[in-house]
Amino acid sequence: MEEPQRRIRAAHSESTITVYQAYSPEIGGPAVRDGRFPGAWKRDRMTWIKPSFLWMMYRCGWGAKAGQETVLAVEISRAGFDWAVRNACLSSYTRGVHPDRAAWQRQLKHAPTRVQWDPERDLRLRPLPYRSLQLGLSGEAARRYADEWTLAIRDVTPLAHEIHALVNAGDLTSAARLLPEERPYPVDEEALAHLDGTR
Repeated sequence: MEEPQRRIRAAHSESTITVYQAYSPEIGGPAVRDGRFPGAWKRDRMTWIKPSFLWMMYRCGWGAKAGQETVLAVEISRAGFDWAVRNACLSSYTRGVHPDRAAWQRQLKHAPTRVQWDPERDLRLRPLPYRSLQLGLSGEAARRYADEWTLAIRDVTPLAHEIHALVNAGDLTSAARLLPEERPYPVDEEALAHLDGTR
């Protein structure tokens, strides 16, 4: 079955969705230990969450990039995630979605969240012909993410390293078995209508 051009794919339950981020050990370690982001985590900065494990691996180089050595699986409430999607603006102007560039800029200025649709990745981190969601949280959204929506934080760095080692060894079958199970995330099509764009 052919994948749609844009779809939210994620590991999720009836009440939660798992997103990924990568941080330095100074942030990641306390976050895992305490199950919440520490005071050093800046709540006034934009933070990007990624439901796609492999897109996170592409971004952080399997946890090898400086400042991204600790890969976190952050379980958040679906209610919070859905709020973030409903209140998001596309991160770039898209003709046909926005009336004009000025209207998009006004929307972007006031939106607490923003969306990018980036090419999904395969196990070798090569781009696939369909896209996955990245969600940027700022202001109110970043604070609510850290202090209200986050329910659990796990360190998945060892998993990232194990899968990467299997990929390097050419054992893609075993590597694929270890991937988190990401399924289409049920979201109201109307909630995504204003986010029907690509970068």
